[in-house]
Amino acid sequence: MASGGVSLAELVARLGGELVGDGNCRVFRVATLESAAAGEISFLANAKYRARLSGTRADALILAPEFRHAWTGNRILAANPYLYFARVARLLNPPEAAAPGVHPGASVEAQVPASASIGAGCHVGPGAELGERVRLHPGAVVGAGCRIGEDSTLHSNVVIYPGCRIGARAIVHAGAVVGSDGFGFAREEDGSWLKIPQTGRVLVGDDVEIGAGTTIDRGAIDDTVIGDGVKIDNQVQIGHNVHIGDRTAIAGCVGIAGSARIGRRCMIGGAAMILGHLSIADDVIISAGTLIGKSVGAPGEYTGSVPFLEHTRWRRSFSRLRSLDEMADRIRALERTLARLEGKS
Repeated sequence: MASGGVSLAELVARLGGELVGDGNCRVFRVATLESAAAGEISFLANAKYRARLSGTRADALILAPEFRHAWTGNRILAANPYLYFARVARLLNPPEAAAPGVHPGASVEAQVPASASIGAGCHVGPGAELGERVRLHPGAVVGAGCRIGEDSTLHSNVVIYPGCRIGARAIVHAGAVVGSDGFGFAREEDGSWLKIPQTGRVLVGDDVEIGAGTTIDRGAIDDTVIGDGVKIDNQVQIGHNVHIGDRTAIAGCVGIAGSARIGRRCMIGGAAMILGHLSIADDVIISAGTLIGKSVGAPGEYTGSVPFLEHTRWRRSFSRLRSLDEMADRIRALERTLARLEGKS
């Protein structure tokens, strides 16, 4: 699609929206407002960047209806410009088609469908099941008894430990590890540590994306469960027996300790930390860097570290914190005034 581009009329026919301008205009690439040139389409999703419209050289823009007259060039009006832009980007950048077959340098100990693509240096263990059109990039490892759903992609050096399940249409990026042992140890009387066998699995739902270098521990006894549509960024650590609800999104460097329960449609900001055995309700937003030290029972946005608070309360408290020096000066002045008044009485 990208090589021949797509006309604006075709975009609207496929994706909806309202076309203003030349429907025959063809776009070949997506770009930012600043870098866009001829043959490219960009978007405005945040009103604070409106001033950048005057300088863009894009052939077309995606705008919210209220910005209909903010730009005079070709434009598509959509209620959610960023989402529309994402759909256009997918249309112009389809996934690279993989040639089916097993590379001679792969080690395959299971029956695999003819539509699967298995690269050099891959290993598929005995009893593993691959769905139709599964793609394993070079060096990927699928352990014994694993199940990988149809149309899923495992990038280079991904390791799926034995017995784990990956749903359909999953994308697992390079270096991710699914199903390694959880951090389970019992302390001996002499202070040494006794390893507890981790006998559960990791069960990953459909339409899940797992970022590069992310690790998801297998359950200690029961399973670690990742729901449908979950999106996990790079370098995230998910401990044993964690449950993550459908369509939750987790940004990079988040740590989730064992047996935590995360609800559906949550959004967890980068480097947030969630302690073990806690429950997070559905539709919770956790700001970047926040430490969750107790369960969160209601939807909303939560921010802070020691302690974290409901977001609006945290902002109010922090605003007061920034004024402490000024408040201290005023208190000292009031104390001096009070002392003078008391001396005159």
